[in-house]
Amino acid sequence: MEQLIVTTASPVETSELAEKLGTLLGPGDVLTLEGDLGAGKTTFTKGLAKGLGVKRVVNSPTFTIIKEYKGRLPFYHMDVYRLEDSDEDLGFEEYFEGEGVTVVEWAQFIDDRLPDDRLNIEIRRTGDEKRELKFQPAGERFITICKELGK
Repeated sequence: MEQLIVTTASPVETSELAEKLGTLLGPGDVLTLEGDLGAGKTTFTKGLAKGLGVKRVVNSPTFTIIKEYKGRLPFYHMDVYRLEDSDEDLGFEEYFEGEGVTVVEWAQFIDDRLPDDRLNIEIRRTGDEKRELKFQPAGERFITICKELGK
C-alpha cells in the first residue's frame, strides 16, 4: 500500500475519521500532520485525541511546542513550527520511543529527528467543508493501520 486517500465532506467527518484512527494506535506510534492554516489539523487532532480516550479540551500547542494529555495512552501533540532554523533539542526521542502516541505538526522542521516508522498525514482543503486526507505509511505497522482505516 503506497498511500490511503480519504475525502471528508465536513469537519464532523474529518473528526470521526481521526477518532477511528485513534482507536487503532498504540504505544510509540508517531504521526506527522501537514496542512495549510485552516486545513483542519486541529479538528483532526481533536478527533484523534477522542479516539485515544482523552477527555480534556485539545487545542494547538503553537506557543508551548508540546502539549501532553492523558487517555488510554499518553498523547503528545507537538507544533514545531517555531523550531525552524533551530538546533534546540527538546528530548523528542523520549516522546517518540515512549509509551504514548505523538502527533507532530510542521514535522519538516525536525525531519532528521523523526523515527523512520511513522504515519505521515497531509490535509488539504478541497472546498469550504471538504478535505482530502493523504495517509502515507512508513513501516509495516502503519501499512496495516491504513488498511484497517480504509475499510
